[in-house]
Amino acid sequence: MSRKGNKLISIPDKVSLNVQKDFVDVKGPLGTLKVDYPSSLITVAQENGKVKVTRANDDKQTRMYHGTVGSNLANAVDGVSRGFSKILKIVGVGYKAAIKGNTIDLAMGYSHPVVFEIPAGLKVNCPTPTQIDIFGYDKQAVGQFAAVVRDVRPPEPYKGKGIAYSDEFIIRKVGKTAEGSKKK
Repeated sequence: MSRKGNKLISIPDKVSLNVQKDFVDVKGPLGTLKVDYPSSLITVAQENGKVKVTRANDDKQTRMYHGTVGSNLANAVDGVSRGFSKILKIVGVGYKAAIKGNTIDLAMGYSHPVVFEIPAGLKVNCPTPTQIDIFGYDKQAVGQFAAVVRDVRPPEPYKGKGIAYSDEFIIRKVGKTAEGSKKK
């Protein structure tokens, strides 16, 4: 039994769904998303301001699609109505970020600046040189761009320097100490 797949999805007032044979168009104040699903295995029905996802049989593949389609639809409805955001923190002397036009410019201790073009549909803001705010209506696009930016300099465990998510906890390691170098 899929808990995610059986869960009814509430549709806010400003969001409209258009259920087609193999996809669902979700339109809201922030944008439009398209959620694909296999119509031979999964049925999507809209009734009384809620969306219900049902499956045709209990095969393993069908059960996997059931939960996935339910989660993707819930994320799409949430995204076009409220949106998703990720906040990245930059730690390290001389490490900083800046927005220049449609690009984000990162100075991360390399011999050259690292420049990324901001994807369409995302809003990126740097309130301080050590913080990057990423906002968008597509959960996958927000998470992917945040991961790409973080991969420039992932946080290291000894001093904690690098780019980390704001809610990420870095497990710190102790370095070499005089205690470890004593020989008996």
